[in-house]
Amino acid sequence: MDGMDRKLVLDKNFKPVPLYIGDETFRIGIFKFNITKILADLANGELIGERTEMDVVHWFKENWRGKVNEDHMPNVMIGVPIVMVEIKPGTYSVIDGNHRLEKAFRDGVEKIDAIRLKGEQILPYFTDGRGYESFIKYWNSKLDGRG
Repeated sequence: MDGMDRKLVLDKNFKPVPLYIGDETFRIGIFKFNITKILADLANGELIGERTEMDVVHWFKENWRGKVNEDHMPNVMIGVPIVMVEIKPGTYSVIDGNHRLEKAFRDGVEKIDAIRLKGEQILPYFTDGRGYESFIKYWNSKLDGRG
């Protein structure tokens, strides 16, 4: 699929996914996603991601390593796949599973199961219209070589 096939089109009728008390979100800049809804749709089959294995050491060589809640680490189950979203064409960010990734690294686990979601798949999970519109402009600028 060439880059032009991946151009995103702004839906004038876009409605942000609702946020309810207790919903988990992921923010990267202006882009904010409802992780609770993404995980629910993955579980019920409404959203199908690409199953893959992530090389843990390689990930940490290439990506920023965030701070984790050390109190939570003993309860982390690395058998649950992490979830990654394509923030720009070909570049993925972990939106669910940073503690699992950290625990795998500390335990010397080389590979961890992951689910990758394409940029096109995450559009319905934006929590506000401004972030949604900005994402489409950002994404298309990357395809055009402007960003």
